[in-house]
Amino acid sequence: MPDKKTTKKVVAKKVAKKAAVKKVAVKKAPAKKASRSIEAIANAAYLNYRRRIEQDLPGCHNSDWLEAERSLGM
Repeated sequence: MPDKKTTKKVVAKKVAKKAAVKKVAVKKAPAKKASRSIEAIANAAYLNYRRRIEQDLPGCHNSDWLEAERSLGM
């Protein structure tokens, strides 16, 4: 029969390993979401730029970006 110290060490290692796995998963998830949202904003800003140029409207890249953020609700 294993002694109590060995059992506690094994349990502690398992708990620490599960906690480490959860931390890694939490850190990676927001990065993908952020990159997707930036890509979506960039795409919308480009479309705003194209529309602005085709219609010969005044503006700049900053206004295209801000309009894209507003339209996507970000």
